[in-house]
Amino acid sequence: MIFALMFLVVPTLYLVTGAFLTPAGEFTFKNIADLFTPSILSAYWISIRVSVASSLGGALIGFFLAWAIVLGGMPKWIRSGLLTFSGVASNFAGVPLAFAFLATLGRTGLVTVFLRDWFGFNLYSTGFNLLSFLGLTITYMYFQIPLMVLILTPALDGMKKEWREASEILGASTWQYWRMVALPILWPSLLGTTLLLFANAFGAIATAYALTGSSLNIVPILLYAQIRGDVLHNPNLGYALALGMIVITGISNILYIWLRMRAERWQK
Repeated sequence: MIFALMFLVVPTLYLVTGAFLTPAGEFTFKNIADLFTPSILSAYWISIRVSVASSLGGALIGFFLAWAIVLGGMPKWIRSGLLTFSGVASNFAGVPLAFAFLATLGRTGLVTVFLRDWFGFNLYSTGFNLLSFLGLTITYMYFQIPLMVLILTPALDGMKKEWREASEILGASTWQYWRMVALPILWPSLLGTTLLLFANAFGAIATAYALTGSSLNIVPILLYAQIRGDVLHNPNLGYALALGMIVITGISNILYIWLRMRAERWQK
């Protein structure tokens, strides 16, 4: 409780209060109004696009991986190995992750050079750029996919065999079982976890800043520039940016909790 108060509650109240103050300490709505300027709206839109793309990609791939180890008949050692790796990879972010992708898919990265020297394929001649929307989305998916596996695996474990047996007795095919029984039951978990992945990507800053610097105008980097930058230095506008991020991620997390509660009804 002390740690939550010191590092979560008090800082949140501080930035919420600062969003409605001027540098001189006077009350104002100007910081909130400035959120609707074209440059800031563009930053929010790019952040939302990156978060949506990485969450949908992570949810799709993570679902099939979780299905493979739970219902796909894979050996048990593959399940334990994948879950162990997912536990590590879901927390592997920041500067180490950015460096790993630069060393792999950068202009002189291992995979880039391998494709060029051995297959005569220049990855960057296709228009690909790691320091772009697509590159950041792929980088985010490195920790989004394992997080999806970790959260969805228990939901798939909760699928009762009796449901599958009952559908087969009634003459349902595998496709009909998944379309009419399994997916409706799993849908709250799938949608809720996707929302959680969205919030996870929306608030990430270390990976994006280390990978793209200021070349990609997303909200966390713009917020950092407002609070700590030498040129764009307006802490109170930074607090307003953070308040906007809290509202967006808060809505995502509230919807996730609500959908998880609905999913747990079936798992009971």
